Amino acid sequence: MKIGNIELGERPIFFAPMEDISDPSFRRLCKEYGADMMYTEFISADGLIRDAAKSLRKLDIADYERPVGIQIYGNNPDAIVEAAIRCEEAKPELIDLNFGCPVKKIAGKGAGAGLLQNIPLMLEITQKVVAAVKLPVTVKTRLGWDESNMPIVALSEQLQDCGIAALTVHGRTRKQMYKAQADWTLIGEIMKNPRIHIPIIGNGDVVSPIIAKEKFDTYGVDAIMIGRGAIGKPWLFKEVKHYLNTGELLPPITVHEKVELAKRHLEYSLEWKDDITGVYEMRQHFSNYFKGLADFKSTRIRLVTEKDPEIIVNILNEISAKWGDE
Repeated sequence: MKIGNIELGERPIFFAPMEDISDPSFRRLCKEYGADMMYTEFISADGLIRDAAKSLRKLDIADYERPVGIQIYGNNPDAIVEAAIRCEEAKPELIDLNFGCPVKKIAGKGAGAGLLQNIPLMLEITQKVVAAVKLPVTVKTRLGWDESNMPIVALSEQLQDCGIAALTVHGRTRKQMYKAQADWTLIGEIMKNPRIHIPIIGNGDVVSPIIAKEKFDTYGVDAIMIGRGAIGKPWLFKEVKHYLNTGELLPPITVHEKVELAKRHLEYSLEWKDDITGVYEMRQHFSNYFKGLADFKSTRIRLVTEKDPEIIVNILNEISAKWGDE
């Protein structure tokens, strides 16, 4: 599979752009475990052109994580075009347009999934960005705004006609947010459309190697994007790729291995951020690293409320000592 001139191999696995999750520290681990394509956290076009520090920081890309895309969002065509040009200067492999974020502060202002209520504006933004940059432009969106408005099959043709190089579809509507089970049926309908010639990437509820293979086999997508399923579980990419290649499941990663990985993740997070933010944004990962351990509740609470990195490392060592053989 290729996006533009980016060769990604057969049945590639992508790591989704997620605010406070797909930062350089976690992307580094996901790449080590085999993610074929990754994205930055989504970046506000308005923030980027105003030189907002947080937005500018998200442009940081390391050579070891390539190929990587920068994702931007907004609802003003001129602002998004200017932001896309700024992104191009950071030398990613591609630029991705976020037409799928469902959170109220974004979609409620007509950006992200909010643009599913204004298809003409979505297409105008797409056309203008494609014309303004030399890099491949891709789009990530959802099935539609709600169950009565799911235009994704026709919309995929319209976006392709705007010149995008690939399309990622999350199998939920904006109204569904992340509730209910992702429905890939319409993603499969896109794949059956003989007019579609760009790669289609499916997204939603891929949390295991078996599910990943089932999505490829059932819906015929060109690639799969994993998002929330990888939070605190970067080894999922290795598990999925091994299963796709061999049909065999890897042995579960041990608690000791998880502890060492969590310590390394914390180290990377602190390198890239200040101590307060670095620790705070690790908490969601910490909960998932050790999800399912018996009698873990009190230790989990300590782990996700402690602010001192040294004490956190001590707690992680305690976890290894107590549960390390599991």
